[in-house]
Amino acid sequence: MAIDLNSLKSERDRLKDSLREVEGELRRLESELKALRQREIATKREIEALATLIELGDAREAKSAD
Repeated sequence: MAIDLNSLKSERDRLKDSLREVEGELRRLESELKALRQREIATKREIEALATLIELGDAREAKSAD
């Protein structure tokens, strides 16, 4: 049985199109992940800043109680 060259070319082209779609989706997801990481970093910084303020407030209260 002979291999149909046109069928092989058609399948190759279909796979190339599919690969382009996957690559586009991957770029979109990587961009979304980067944005989420930036939000994570910003949130952690806010938590650290608030923890520092709380510690300062606790220290002032402790000094006032003495």
